[in-house]
Amino acid sequence: MDTNKEKVQDPNVKLSILERIAYGLGDYSGNLVYSSISAFLLVYYISVLKVDPGVAASIMAVSKIFDGVSDLIMGRIVDKTHSKWGKARPWILRMCFPLGICTVLMFSVPGSLAGSAQIAYMFLTYNLVSTVFYTGLNVPYASLQGLMTTNQYERGLLGNFRMLLATFGTMTVNTVVLKMCAFFGGGDQYSQKGWTLSFICLMLVFIVLNLVTFFFCKERVVDSETEGGTAEAVKGPSIAECLKSLVVNKYWLLMVVFLFSLYFMMSTFFGSAYYFAQYVLGDEGAYTITANSLSMAQMGMMFVTPFIMKKIGKRWTGMIGMVVAAVAFLLTSLAGQNVTLVVACNVLKGAAFGCGAATMFGLLQDSITYGQWLTGVQAIGMGNAASSFCMKIGSGIGTAALGWILGAGGFNTDPTSASAIASINVSCIWVPLITCAIGAVCLFLFDLDKHYDKAVADLAEGKWKGSK
Repeated sequence: MDTNKEKVQDPNVKLSILERIAYGLGDYSGNLVYSSISAFLLVYYISVLKVDPGVAASIMAVSKIFDGVSDLIMGRIVDKTHSKWGKARPWILRMCFPLGICTVLMFSVPGSLAGSAQIAYMFLTYNLVSTVFYTGLNVPYASLQGLMTTNQYERGLLGNFRMLLATFGTMTVNTVVLKMCAFFGGGDQYSQKGWTLSFICLMLVFIVLNLVTFFFCKERVVDSETEGGTAEAVKGPSIAECLKSLVVNKYWLLMVVFLFSLYFMMSTFFGSAYYFAQYVLGDEGAYTITANSLSMAQMGMMFVTPFIMKKIGKRWTGMIGMVVAAVAFLLTSLAGQNVTLVVACNVLKGAAFGCGAATMFGLLQDSITYGQWLTGVQAIGMGNAASSFCMKIGSGIGTAALGWILGAGGFNTDPTSASAIASINVSCIWVPLITCAIGAVCLFLFDLDKHYDKAVADLAEGKWKGSK
């Protein structure tokens, strides 16, 4: 491959507002895919295709095993990539087109297919989207945050911009998908034509925004492989060395548990939110206001979190968010069918999620930098990939858990029965409450601040903890 020909810049640089927004737009576009899968793929499978919820959820859960393995492979590819655009950026360009196309195919199961043929199509298209192309884009995108700057506050801001725009992407999906499906479907939001045309439009936007991220973001953190050095350095660490450097890093492990819990929660919570509005609140029209109240509060909080982070740091900002989120879910259990109270609780959840979401990826990049100082092994791609693996496993198990919980409650037989309503409440309230509490504990133990400045200073001098 070509060596990196772009001018090497100060890795501790302060980024421009344009570059921060361009990076954030990458996650806005990513959530046009991810949030559509989280919030509507089961709805599409169950309500459009009439597939049993347990079968649909199991397809997605089993696929996450392959998806997770592909993360590790993609992380290794990123670590070994050296091009004129850097390590991560070229993959954003290469993967956005096939991912957009395959997402349209995933929401376009041919009506002529039935039984095992239909399940095979679902399995194939879901894995093309999630296992192959989303992984091929998202692992480099996550790695790019750590390659743009080593400045701890700037990484926090990048994470803030990323999650701010990701939340806007989620809100966009929550607002427009069913309306677009009904518009293109001639008033029927469950027609196949409506879903296909809707996702053609969304994926055109997705591709354009990824091109913006590619052209306006720059990589400045250069390792020994791109600078030159010994043959061993040029060859780079082995996969085993990279993985070993991660598992001995307690801060990376804490972030893995935190992200696993968070993505497990998002699968059960967002995946059941539409059914919560339809059957628990008794008004499917309430879905938009309940979902968007959360997203708007999350977005609003993210305009404030940079100032909070500057005062108390990323760790405490995120931990407070997780505690408040757990309390908000507890309050939701007391709201009953009162839509106003549920909206108020969702505003509280959104503000809390804003604190957690704004900090989590910045904390992850900090933990990877610490791991490089701790072990002398740079594994930015593998560190992001392995954490992404755990996030996807969490998401997959959460999706499966949602399908199994709904199945156990007899949702497919009678969604209005007491057992079905109870299963929705477990998925939408009680599982999220527990996982938010787990996340709060992880961040309480994440005391990296007392080591980080020394780690960055040593690395800037070419030293690590075990070097002389």
